[in-house]
Amino acid sequence: MSLSPEDKKALLSIVRSTIEKSLKAGTEPCDLTGKDEIPSALKEKRGAFVTLKKRGQLRGCIGYIQAFKPLEQAVRDMALAAAFEDPRFIPLSPDELPEISIEISVLTPLTKIRSLDEIEVGKHGLYIVQGPYSGLLLPQVAMEYGWDCLTFLEQTCYKAGLPHDAWQDENTAIFIFSAEIIEENGDVGK
Repeated sequence: MSLSPEDKKALLSIVRSTIEKSLKAGTEPCDLTGKDEIPSALKEKRGAFVTLKKRGQLRGCIGYIQAFKPLEQAVRDMALAAAFEDPRFIPLSPDELPEISIEISVLTPLTKIRSLDEIEVGKHGLYIVQGPYSGLLLPQVAMEYGWDCLTFLEQTCYKAGLPHDAWQDENTAIFIFSAEIIEENGDVGK
């Protein structure tokens, strides 16, 4: 399912306003649901990641792999998680907000692969699972770093806390997915 330019603008607006409202509320509870009508495409359950960048550098990225919630609610949840709960970063402060750009990745369902030939670097993201260990890298990560398929597999294993060659283990499951990328300051009409 492809999102319309209006849907994409709505998602970006939801993420930014959710973070802004939370920063303004401080310790006071705030209503993050908003009063605007939600487009029907955003009511469908979808997996999604919200990535925050500060001056082009990663500042937070968290998402739902599976389609647990309606897309508009998933991006609200992940906006707050990326801004305030990513364990790699301290919580976002109000003075950082003007420097933050938003990227949303709306995911397709996961597909378990049978052959490495099914992986298309640049099109697919990877999700690797072995026992209690799992790691996910979005499709755009391989492109940003110029990785080939082997490096992408190794880096996803590393993210899972596994040895770099764990993808070769018969007990390792490799899943692929695609993502529709929506970037703030980007062309949401694509």
